Amino acid sequence: MRLLLAEDEPDLLRGLSQSLREEGYAVDTASDGEAALYLAQSIAFDAVILDVMLPKLEGWEVLRRLRLTRKTPVLLLTARDRTADRVRGLDLGADDYLVKPFDLSELFARLRALIRRSASEARPVLTLGDVEVSPAARTVTLRGKPVDLTPREYALLEYLGLHRGEVISRSTLYEHLFDENNDSASNLLDVHVSNIRKKLGHDFILTRRGHGYLIEA
Repeated sequence: MRLLLAEDEPDLLRGLSQSLREEGYAVDTASDGEAALYLAQSIAFDAVILDVMLPKLEGWEVLRRLRLTRKTPVLLLTARDRTADRVRGLDLGADDYLVKPFDLSELFARLRALIRRSASEARPVLTLGDVEVSPAARTVTLRGKPVDLTPREYALLEYLGLHRGEVISRSTLYEHLFDENNDSASNLLDVHVSNIRKKLGHDFILTRRGHGYLIEA
């Protein structure tokens, strides 16, 4: 899953982006509102983590303009815990709201919930035939036995699982699984698909030549 993190405090931006990458997310970053809006309008992120108090363009205005063209899930971050601020953010189209300082585990849980809801998947565990995927624990089992996947393999499996029954193009997978700092995406996608097939079965991920990949519903 590919995220946009918009935060102007350098240490928090650096630390949070690193923690998100360790969780297996691809992360693009922005340190001001203008850059955040440009990226959010240009790339189909799976979610945006948006600080309210950004230079150049406040998070409120970034959110307002973004909602004119995109429905990307947005999690607002703010140091202010006033009811009026929460109401304002939700009325502008935010999907969730988190007050600083926050626990990383809570942020991760809220992100997982946002991404599930945006894919119309309310269940906490994805059942894909004999395979079960737990986004909360980031674990995969095959007929009840745990399967060890790399973070990128897991991200690919989760994305295809959330969109099961849909053919997902290679370009869409590149866009959602690799961030702006990754220059090896084109070489790795086929490798990841092959590795998942070795672990979960050759026919688990199907290829539609000229179109992309899918996991059948």
